[in-house]
Amino acid sequence: MTEPVRCIWCGNEPLYQAYHDTEWGLPCRDDKKLFEFVLLEGAQAGLSWITILRKRENYRKAFADFNVAKVAAFTDADVERCVEDAGIVRNLLKINSAVSNARCFMEVQAEFGRFSDYFWGYVDGEPLVNHWKAHSQIPESTALSDCISKDMKKRGFKFFGTTICYAYMQAMGVVNDHTTDCYRHRKCQ
Repeated sequence: MTEPVRCIWCGNEPLYQAYHDTEWGLPCRDDKKLFEFVLLEGAQAGLSWITILRKRENYRKAFADFNVAKVAAFTDADVERCVEDAGIVRNLLKINSAVSNARCFMEVQAEFGRFSDYFWGYVDGEPLVNHWKAHSQIPESTALSDCISKDMKKRGFKFFGTTICYAYMQAMGVVNDHTTDCYRHRKCQ
């Protein structure tokens, strides 16, 4: 059986391929998963995404199965437990930002009803579909990711600059950046 054509970034790495084939770019409106990726994208800052994917289940355990209310209620003892957890990135600033971002996430939910309504509101609820022929054409950020990142920073979010914001938009399917030769391009519309 012939392997399907995928975006070049996942290469031959099975974990990347599975993530690409089942999650990346698929429109997500589930607040639990949206929070999971706010946390994971923040942890990824300055690191490769494969590093975070390999630690994803450890993050799930360390951060209460990505339950936003539980993470928002983390105490100093919980933060210290995470700092000692070799299964995650043990960066105190990133761990503290995960707790702080959980609180900000809940504030957005309180204001908009759902975080999904807030975030997807920037695109009127419909994914932006790009038609890149080559991975080299895909930007690291856009005017829209600049705008969203700026607003989220005003709301107190940390580790959510424009590049991370754009990666988040791609991961959550707010923007479809599968290249046109990738078999997932059409499926993620």
